[in-house]
Amino acid sequence: MMGNVTLLEFLSGGREVPGHKPWPRYQLDARGWRALVEQMTVSNWEVLAEWGEPAEVHVLLRGEDSGAIAVVSHPCPDGKFFALGRVRPSAIRLERAIRDLWGLVPEGLEDQRPWLDHGRWGVRHPLGKPRQYDGEPYTYRFLTAEGDGLHQIPVGPVHAGVIEPGHFRFHCQGETVVRLEERLGYVHKGIAGLVAGRPVADAARIVARVSGDSTVAYSLAFARAVEAALGIEPPPRAVWLRALMAEFERIANHVFDIGAICNDAAFAIMLGHMGALREKLLRGNDLCFGHRLLMDRVVPGGVAADLSEAGREALGHMLYGVRKGFEQAVALYDSTPSLLDRTTGTGVVGGALVHRFGAGGFVGRASSRGHDARRLPGYPPYDELDFEVPVMAEGDVHARIMVRVAEVRASFKLIDQILAQLPDGPVLAPLMLRGAGEGVAAVESFRGEVIVWVRVSEAGKVVRLHAHDPSWFQWPLLEAAIDGNIVADFPLCNKSFNCSYSGHDQ
Repeated sequence: MMGNVTLLEFLSGGREVPGHKPWPRYQLDARGWRALVEQMTVSNWEVLAEWGEPAEVHVLLRGEDSGAIAVVSHPCPDGKFFALGRVRPSAIRLERAIRDLWGLVPEGLEDQRPWLDHGRWGVRHPLGKPRQYDGEPYTYRFLTAEGDGLHQIPVGPVHAGVIEPGHFRFHCQGETVVRLEERLGYVHKGIAGLVAGRPVADAARIVARVSGDSTVAYSLAFARAVEAALGIEPPPRAVWLRALMAEFERIANHVFDIGAICNDAAFAIMLGHMGALREKLLRGNDLCFGHRLLMDRVVPGGVAADLSEAGREALGHMLYGVRKGFEQAVALYDSTPSLLDRTTGTGVVGGALVHRFGAGGFVGRASSRGHDARRLPGYPPYDELDFEVPVMAEGDVHARIMVRVAEVRASFKLIDQILAQLPDGPVLAPLMLRGAGEGVAAVESFRGEVIVWVRVSEAGKVVRLHAHDPSWFQWPLLEAAIDGNIVADFPLCNKSFNCSYSGHDQ
């Protein structure tokens, strides 16, 4: 174990894999990988994503001090690797999923229970060396809690209303929650398997549907990863239109989230008001770009729809009304003491835990972690735009609401700048094949950092792909947020996180 060393200094002892962009990829042997894990006990390198292949494991790391980013790979000819989850709790569920999907065993990981695999796929390790199940579907072993007067409350996986499936197992003493454990994976879609062997254009449509409320973010991350792998530069106008779409997606989700959180505190009028504002935004999307949710609008090489002058004028009128209505709703929230009583001090997540898990988005920023991928590592056109990243320290439901409020206001200002500086020109560059390559991208979605890694063949087809949702690092923190709160506050806490089931399970 070395002393104060940067990430790239440490990795210089490994073998750099050629053709990986925009950040390097290094291969480490078993000794080097174990040294990496041990070094992470003293170095504050962040795990951004971890995934597998049939005989190799990969982790995307960022040096928190230097900001340097690299993919670290470790061949696993014997099907095993030294677990990162031993030193980074954010990697525990990732490594359980790696075992489920690829059959690679994380040695030294205390929790070896299946995570995505519920015993209903028909085969084990579908992306590695598949083999038929040799038994019945699993009986999942939930963790136990001991104490006088404890009882369990199982919730889900089927919920009331239109919501994706997830199971929550509460251990309670009276009305107070003493332990919450989640069981996810019910909407696993096999994205990595679905895109393998498909042309880039077909794969883009699948990746856009990993989590429908973040379709712009996923499309942009995939497009940037493919462009990096193939050495393609999208036209300047397309780059700015991508940012415009991303900010509209951010506003629409934040606005509706604020209303939904208030609705879970029995303040339904806020949901109605915010729902109407979201509808105006979605109609604006449809009018200007041809799709309410902006699905398949961002594509490798640029964008699939341009903004006309009539569309720009319509956006200006729509934004004026939405801004006015939004500020009225925020004033209503601020002036309702009974609502503030429900949100203030409820569902607190400490800053130390948020930093330890590397949680981003409004969950991280409400607990003092101010990371934003638009700033670090950064990507155009945000390097030419002026915007604030709001950070609070309270870490409660109220803080997560107020971070959303500040982000909506910041996005409005970003849209003003984008429309004022939008360059002329084409919006799509041809996908010129210049040989095989690998690329990775980090994009700030409304939830936090979306990661996409891709390997493209010389024929322009996807060989491998991994997409990482920010919810992976936020779901475990929801378990901590509800600890010591009453059961009735769980919907409020849950909605203030608004983690993606689909993005996580993919």
